Amino acid sequence: MLKKLLPVLLLSLGVAGCSTTTITNLTPKREYRNANGYYPIEAVLHSDQHTLRWDSVKTQVLLENEAVPMRPTPLMTNRWETLIQVPPNAHTVYYRIKFDYKSNAFGKAKVESKVSPIQELHIMDR
Repeated sequence: MLKKLLPVLLLSLGVAGCSTTTITNLTPKREYRNANGYYPIEAVLHSDQHTLRWDSVKTQVLLENEAVPMRPTPLMTNRWETLIQVPPNAHTVYYRIKFDYKSNAFGKAKVESKVSPIQELHIMDR
């Protein structure tokens, strides 16, 4: 009986120890073209990782040839925002959102990163 239950118990212990960290993009997929050429990008970092040091989180939007830093949204603990500049002739912008952070570990803090899948922002003419 114990031999049958042992693998199940070990598996449940392994699953219970896992943590997840996910990025949620809050940016609309489509925006109307505006006169100034700047468009907002917003994201949320969800994590049940108890060792994550929230005060160490640095976030940026990765465009094809530049990285635009994001700033924390006021009064929120896990949300960041920025504006990206889109050229007047562009109709689609591809970007990724990257979170760099530290987590507690034995000895020195561990540096970790999480990058979103490629996102699209479609700019529509009025």
